[in-house]
Amino acid sequence: MPAVAATAGHLAATVQVACPAGAAAVWKLLPAVEKVLPFSFESGVSLAEWANLLGAVREPDFQACINLASGWPLDLLLSLTHIPTRIARSGFSATSQLRPKGSQETGWPNQALEAWLQPIEVPLQADAFRLRLPKSDLDAATAALPPGPGPLLLLAPNPAATTGADWPAAHWRALPEQIRLKLPDLRVSQASTGSPAQQAAQVAAADVVLSSDPLLTELALLTGTPLVALGRSGDSLPARQGVQGVGEAGSLDQLDVAEVLKALGLG
Repeated sequence: MPAVAATAGHLAATVQVACPAGAAAVWKLLPAVEKVLPFSFESGVSLAEWANLLGAVREPDFQACINLASGWPLDLLLSLTHIPTRIARSGFSATSQLRPKGSQETGWPNQALEAWLQPIEVPLQADAFRLRLPKSDLDAATAALPPGPGPLLLLAPNPAATTGADWPAAHWRALPEQIRLKLPDLRVSQASTGSPAQQAAQVAAADVVLSSDPLLTELALLTGTPLVALGRSGDSLPARQGVQGVGEAGSLDQLDVAEVLKALGLG
């Protein structure tokens, strides 16, 4: 999202995004995105589906394509378009190929996309981006929070995690009790399973988010909400005050409550 917003703003451009159908609702949160083209980039896509995508990308007068996918069918499709600038890591359809090196291959993935914007001379400061949300959504999220004057901690376990892959349920329950020993007026809320817009508003209304959910973690980063991300290394997050990673993905069952309290500044 920061890369798309930077491109639209710097070039005064409108943007269309081709992405898996499951991500379409998230992209619609960004005002710079004029249209979302749902498309599966997995193997097994039919010829008719490719033809439909070709028609969708040939009709507008696109001046540039930033291609994060790969494969010869996509290269063939893009080579049949009239898009003059086609940026990709590799592939015969690319007019500009990049091979990110050093810091461009690591760090927060949003900032790593700077390498894709260099051929069109668009600067990217991903950490300066903030997702703008409708006031009505923010008001609704605030009204649904537990009452009280204390800080609001939003808990966001990963709903897609297999048994034993997430932070143990007993730890999620014990953490607020431990925090209340120091902050008796702490308010706690569980992340909802609503639309991406509702989830983003809930994240933005919190004072701090504790998350192992990749979507909620990203929404916290994009809205500027203080965050402790479970299973994320610090070098995969923006270097921002109030943002910290703790624990290792795949080993969250080894992470104890005391370590998370310390990451929250309460240890």
